[in-house]
Amino acid sequence: MARSSLTRDEVLDAAASLVRQRGPAALTMRGLAAALGTAVTSIYWHVGNRESLLDAVVERTVQEMGAISPVGRTPAERIESVARILRRELRGRPHLIAMVHERGLTERMFLPAQQALVHEVHAAGLRGARAADAVRAVQFQIVGFLLVERNRERSPAQVPAESELWDPAAAPHDPALARALARPADPERLFLLSVRALVTALLAHPAPAPRTGR
Repeated sequence: MARSSLTRDEVLDAAASLVRQRGPAALTMRGLAAALGTAVTSIYWHVGNRESLLDAVVERTVQEMGAISPVGRTPAERIESVARILRRELRGRPHLIAMVHERGLTERMFLPAQQALVHEVHAAGLRGARAADAVRAVQFQIVGFLLVERNRERSPAQVPAESELWDPAAAPHDPALARALARPADPERLFLLSVRALVTALLAHPAPAPRTGR
């Protein structure tokens, strides 16, 4: 039995869920109607055709990615929180992010995160080109780390495996390092380690403020 009432937000929620789980190819008007327990005509009434639906899902994704609220006592801690939030949100919706990118809206999607980072690098005393470089360095670190992370997750089994390549016997000068590299990587720990090291370097010794007139 078809549902008697349905809202546009419910349609977009269900559409985004389908894309998250199975990719954009799985988002059909008939499949969405079945997931919502309603008639296909009801879907068209709320969102128009499939292309309009995809546009609406992308627009919602852009808006959701803008909900970034830094936390922490210092600019460095708040920059780290922005990095953690952004990585989590990007990891949680790869198919939706790909749709945003295909529609040329990636820069707009990242703008709120950039604005949050600008606020924090200003609070740390950076200005001008140095502040811009810091913002972009953090953003590139997040996206670059995520790309490497996804590539490792999707890659086929490696032969020889990393554990075999780093046999302690083959590195007698530093067996502890060999044992550590033979263990599986911890992405969470590595991400925080790399972001903290980068932010510490970027915020070190900010340029002095310009002198005011007499």
